Formats: sequence, C-alpha cells, structure tokens
Amino acid sequence: MTEQSSRSSGYLDSIPEPIPLSERPGEWPTQLFVHGGRAPVSCRVLLIEQETTQWINVNDSDVLQQLKNLNEPLWIQIRGLADPELIKSYLDVLEIEQKFWPLLLTAPQQARIDSFPSAVLGVLHQFSLASNPSHLISEQFTILLAHGFLITIQENPLLEFRELEHWIHSLKSTEDYLDLDNLFHYLIDEILDTHLPMLESVRSYLDELEEAALLRPKPSVLKRAFTLKRNLRRARRQLWPLRDHLIYLLRKSHRLLGPGARQGLHDMADHVNILLEIGDRILHQADAVNDAYMASTGNRMNQIMKTLTIVSTIFAPLTFIAGIYGMNFENMPELKWSFGYAYSLILMSGIAAFQAYFLWRRGWFQDWTGGPDSRSDR
Repeated sequence: MTEQSSRSSGYLDSIPEPIPLSERPGEWPTQLFVHGGRAPVSCRVLLIEQETTQWINVNDSDVLQQLKNLNEPLWIQIRGLADPELIKSYLDVLEIEQKFWPLLLTAPQQARIDSFPSAVLGVLHQFSLASNPSHLISEQFTILLAHGFLITIQENPLLEFRELEHWIHSLKSTEDYLDLDNLFHYLIDEILDTHLPMLESVRSYLDELEEAALLRPKPSVLKRAFTLKRNLRRARRQLWPLRDHLIYLLRKSHRLLGPGARQGLHDMADHVNILLEIGDRILHQADAVNDAYMASTGNRMNQIMKTLTIVSTIFAPLTFIAGIYGMNFENMPELKWSFGYAYSLILMSGIAAFQAYFLWRRGWFQDWTGGPDSRSDR
C-alpha cells in the first residue's frame, strides 16, 4: 500500500503545469461574454449504454454522482467557465486528482496533448472568422479521457458537435462502435475540421486583397493583409505542437487507446500536417499581396513620372520660343511684325500638337497601371 502511494505521488508530481498564453490566439468570441463576464456553466452527460445513448442535463453534483454510480461510460460535456467552483465540484465527484484541475480550467493556454498513466489530456483551439475577416476568433476545448468517462470543457456554450451527436444517435448499437477512446479522436477530428472553412475564408479574402492591391493600392490593403498573416501565424503556433504530441502519444501506446483510436490519432497527425501545409501556402499568398501592392504602386509612380515627362517635353520648346522673343533686343525684326504675336502662338501650337501626336503614336498616353481607365489592351 505504501509503495502504491509512493508511485501515485510520483505520478502526480510529474503532471506539468498549464502553459498560459500571454494573449489569446485570436479575439474573444462574443458568445463567451455575458454582461462583461464569461459564459455561465452548463453541464450535460451522454450516458452510453449497450443498446442506447441518451443526453441527461446535470444541474448539480448529486445528479452527476448518480450517473457515475451506474458504472456506464459517460461523456461529460461542460460548457462555460464563469463558475470555476461549480466545475471543480463536478471534477471532485468524478474523482479527478486536483493537480489536473489547473490543466482543465486555465484559459487560454498553449495547445497540447499529454498522456499520463491513468488519463490522456488534450487542449485545442477552434478558429473561425468574425464578420470582419481580419478578426480571428479562438475558442478553447479541453478534453480528458480517463477510465470510464470522457470530459470536455468548452469556452463557448453555444457550440455543438452536431454531426458527431447525430452519428451517435443513429447507431443501432453502441457495443461495437462507440468507445470513449474513439470519441476522443472523433472530437479532435471535428475541432481540426473547423480550421478548413477558416483557411478557405482567409484564402478568398486574400484573393480580394490581391485584386485591390493591383487596381486600388492603398496602405489599408497592406494593413489588412498583415493582420491576416498575423492571425494565421497565431493559428499555426497552436497547431504546430499537436503534430509532435500526437506522434509521441502513439509511440507510447497508451492503454486507454484501442487499435481504432490509435489509427484515428495517426490520421489526426496527418490532418495536422495538411492544415500546416495549407496554412503555409496561404502565408505565401499573403506575401503575394505585398508584392502586388509594391508592383502596382511602382507602376503608378512610373505613370506619374511619364505624365510629368510628357508635360515637360511639350512645354520645353514652347518655353524656348517664349524665352527668345522675351529678350527685347532692338535688332529683332520679328518684334515689328504686325502679326508676329499670332504667328508665334500658331508656331507654338503647331509644335505642341506635333509633339503630342508623336508621343501618342509612341504609346505614351496609355495607362500602364492596369487601372479601370487603362487602354493598354486596345
């Protein structure tokens, strides 16, 4: 008994501390706030019996204790973090060691997947875009797999795993299909799947910014592109550790994970790699927006310089003629001509018209910036 206690103490001492983030990966979702605070706590439990599954709302720890006494697999779904003491009472009923509690309740913290002798813990962030595509929303999920139950703690009380729950209810029998370890990797899969719509939205928004950078280059375009790059880097910093953590978890062959769950987690590692590759390509696309902006502003500056050159070229000989006849020497016969003034204006107009025609034939009056008034395609 003493030896077992000693091993247990050493195991608890090995539990790492949570890694709080100095700032959230994105913006706070509006759903997480109720009058300036966090969302209220709600809890429901999926009771997994041999033939059926049912959701049961939990309002206090006594109801949870009764469900635990059934000795059936349970998925405990906790939403909202406004009342940590209530969540701790639920964790106490489930006999979760108190050294796990900071890992479960700290938000926001670095994404991770850790394995312990009696549990597997996952911390992930779901990302989505607000109505303004430059604002990234992050929502933290904490998943704890232990013997006989699976705990999920979500910041957002409105978010539901609709497809997963629909699949659970469609099962005719849960004996061969629904194990808690499989639910563990299904949840990770659903959370990772939410990254794809976000990345696709960012890609589409960058397409619009690249077009704007070519046609209407403004500093605000670069600012929005930089904001998207910063958000993508934040999302990447939360995805990058998961790949190594998943591989390490698979190598340990945790006893809570069956063959199906191990294969699923292996697929999740590949999924993370795909998301990272897509994110890298989108980051390169954001760099293309900057290149397009610099090219467009360079073309516009060249167009301005070309316009100034045209004006200078046309007025240079006119200034020369006006300068000659403005010297007022006494022996200048043109000064006594009756129509000298008219002749000089006709001469200058003719020279200006000839130069304008010559430059037009050379294509100097075309807009090379590619703007809406461009005639370069004619």
